[in-house]
Amino acid sequence: MKLSDPGFPPEQVLTHPRHQAAQKTLAELIEQLRACEGPADGYAFQRELLEHVLAAESKRNACSQAVKLLRKGRQIPVAAPQIESSMDPAQLGSWVFEREMWERIARQYRSIGDAMAWRAFGFRREFILALSRSEPAGVMAGKAGLAAELERVESAWADGSFALLHDLTNCLRIGDVTVFGPDDVPVTEEIKTNPRRHDPAQLRRIQAAREAVWHNAVLPGDDPRQKLYDLAIPYKTHLDLLRATAEQAASEGIAAAAVPGSRAVVVVDQYGLMNAGITEETFPERFDALYEPVRRRAGLDVRRALNIGATSLDSTARNPRRAPWAIYPLHPVLCARLIGDIAVFMVETHGPALAQQLQAVGIPARWTCRSGSSGELMPGEVVMEMTTVRRTPLGTGILEDKRVLQMQQAELDRYLIELADPVIWSAGIRHLVENRQAPDRPWPHYRNEHLVWD
Repeated sequence: MKLSDPGFPPEQVLTHPRHQAAQKTLAELIEQLRACEGPADGYAFQRELLEHVLAAESKRNACSQAVKLLRKGRQIPVAAPQIESSMDPAQLGSWVFEREMWERIARQYRSIGDAMAWRAFGFRREFILALSRSEPAGVMAGKAGLAAELERVESAWADGSFALLHDLTNCLRIGDVTVFGPDDVPVTEEIKTNPRRHDPAQLRRIQAAREAVWHNAVLPGDDPRQKLYDLAIPYKTHLDLLRATAEQAASEGIAAAAVPGSRAVVVVDQYGLMNAGITEETFPERFDALYEPVRRRAGLDVRRALNIGATSLDSTARNPRRAPWAIYPLHPVLCARLIGDIAVFMVETHGPALAQQLQAVGIPARWTCRSGSSGELMPGEVVMEMTTVRRTPLGTGILEDKRVLQMQQAELDRYLIELADPVIWSAGIRHLVENRQAPDRPWPHYRNEHLVWD
């Protein structure tokens, strides 16, 4: 799998001086974020994170301008940033690579902004699900309205409140800032340079998100069937297995473990590979020797075409609904390695076995996905169907009430990548199936997620 959109070799990406330097900065930022205890800490942290994002995006913009000039046959200006890799600065490809590296680094910093957002909202997933339903923010560096947004941050701070900049994140795509006042009730706002020129569509999305969270109204978007759904069940995971496996891979290069629920997790750590002397030539054999026994224990060695997996590879700040790596209960250095793809993990399961797991607790589930681990799940792709029929006597006949609940890619992704506990997860599915008042397209969330992430 490629690590960047143009398909540059992984070693070229991972050994770039700025990419390596970002690893240290990311770990430090994660430590600082976890130490934040109030508005003052949040305000100072956000200012520092903003500096990192703006610096990376400014470099990205300058490299993008150089690419445009070279494509037109013009000279690179003297004021252009220096190429920091060993590539030839006279070549167009060198500047394309440099531009993609700075985009990648900026995205990594935004993933820390995602973690800040989750923390500010008390790790309540419903806020993220509601406020992520729009197009992603553009580049902050050079943005015309940034000054007005920063002014709102300062005015909120003067009032003793914390205002979270949405453009510092990937997951908050509705509104410009959310203000957390003394009563801790978050208020999302649109900020304009001219306060009299608000965007009615943006205001409607903000109101829709607010109503969805607080009053169980329809989520922002065009589908009136989509609503949040409170499962009223405490969330539990097996992320302790991921932590132990990642720590082992950090020293041994490759590590794997069976996970309850017919799943297997495997972690590959680039620094660990070097420490263990595992080369590109010896990697495949070593990987199979370590992972295949674990796959067999998890029951994944039969009919592999119906196995399905989720990976951390090159996913940082791309999916607004995934919990960011920086809040995972791992050491900050390990979180930084996941963000930078120094460490990569994959969780795999067998689709029909997952359906059988639900059938065993009385849920009429049927696996429908045919992509398998060799295929890539598309957003919105249906992977499983659960059909229930309620029969009620009516006169001399029977009234049948048939309901079909479809599981899509997003819920399967969460079950895999977050190593959700299968008992809790199955209970949540049962909750949805048995409640005839549940929405046709629910977006479920659990209780007490802060106990997992905080």
